[in-house]
Amino acid sequence: MNIATRQVSTVTELRAAADDDHVQQIVISAPITDVPGLRLSPGQALTGIDAQAALRFAPGSDGLELTADNEIHGLSLLADPDRCAIFNDTAVDGLGRLVLRNLTVEGVVRLLARDRVRSGHVEAHDIDVRAADARGCEERPKGYGVEVIPGAFTLWNQHDDRAVTITADLTGLSAGRAGAPVRGSGIFVSGAGDTGGRVVAHRLETGAVHSDGAIAPGTANRITGGVFVVSGAFVASVRNQGPVTTYGPNDMVLDNWGAVDRWIADGKVTSHGPSAIGFVNFGTVDRLELNALVETFGQGSRGFNVYAGTVRSAEFERVVTHADGAVGIQISQRVGEIVVRRGIETWGGTGDSLVKGVVIRLAATALSIKPGGSAQKIAIAGGLITHGGSVNPLELHGAIDTLEIGGGLVAAGGGFEAI
Repeated sequence: MNIATRQVSTVTELRAAADDDHVQQIVISAPITDVPGLRLSPGQALTGIDAQAALRFAPGSDGLELTADNEIHGLSLLADPDRCAIFNDTAVDGLGRLVLRNLTVEGVVRLLARDRVRSGHVEAHDIDVRAADARGCEERPKGYGVEVIPGAFTLWNQHDDRAVTITADLTGLSAGRAGAPVRGSGIFVSGAGDTGGRVVAHRLETGAVHSDGAIAPGTANRITGGVFVVSGAFVASVRNQGPVTTYGPNDMVLDNWGAVDRWIADGKVTSHGPSAIGFVNFGTVDRLELNALVETFGQGSRGFNVYAGTVRSAEFERVVTHADGAVGIQISQRVGEIVVRRGIETWGGTGDSLVKGVVIRLAATALSIKPGGSAQKIAIAGGLITHGGSVNPLELHGAIDTLEIGGGLVAAGGGFEAI
């Protein structure tokens, strides 16, 4: 049987095509407005005829509901920011193979494995979420004393059964704009914790990501992430090809609770809010490479920390923090080798910082090894420099097998004998 293709340019034609079991490919030939939501049948594809093809969904309405074996490409899908522009029916037996490609989106992209959905593969390539607000999602993964607000792009396996696995290949994912971030997390990939269902991804590659969780200042039990790999997610390769920037309190820039073989950031890593860490690790990273500046501006916003799990190898270009309580690099677990090519520099004094859901006082030490922390090797070129009064460049309460610091230890803010 030949695959039936139908071009549509009105809401009436669109709904008729979606409801027709004989139509396998729906081609949008013109911008269509005031679409009251749309559900694709299993196996249907939705494509745009040219760059002008768009569906603008009715105000207050969710957008495109996927079922199984759907393919969407070459379209703009525009919903209210706090509604789902793309979501899936969890009452079908499995996702099959969902393919999203070359899409411009306003509204949340939310793909969930729950209820009857116990299998499937997701391909998402070149998805630009221009605006979205995921804060209304009341289901949030919890761990380490906090809950995580999901993202503008969310792929989440919620099954408690460890045998349920969703596979994925995700590239070219972008969210928000400079000065106009998405609300909530940016890119969010999660399983159901360390003992539940898994997401296994070959690649997670992002372009520019700008996010702001709009979390009330002083909140200790809620966080977001610009790019967040959550517990139960296993990713062979994470690559941030564009800058990742967060703007609000507790908005981590890059955060890993899962398992990542290799994580590379080629773009700058920046946070502006308090307790908004550049890279947070509570999971496992085999090799971490941050090839551009890691820079934080908020109080208590550390550059990099490992409070649980481990990082076997980490290499940084440079780490700079600007506020009180903002440690450059802090380690409280056993790690492998850490290399910094152009030094660690902090500009703040002592201040509050969020650690595992508890606000504590920290000095803006350049390199801090806490009790329980240790490393095989730490090599710093470019020195350890602090500017806050009586802030030590180096705090060492754990064992480092090999420590190399080129460029010296400088406490520019004074308060010490000459080092």
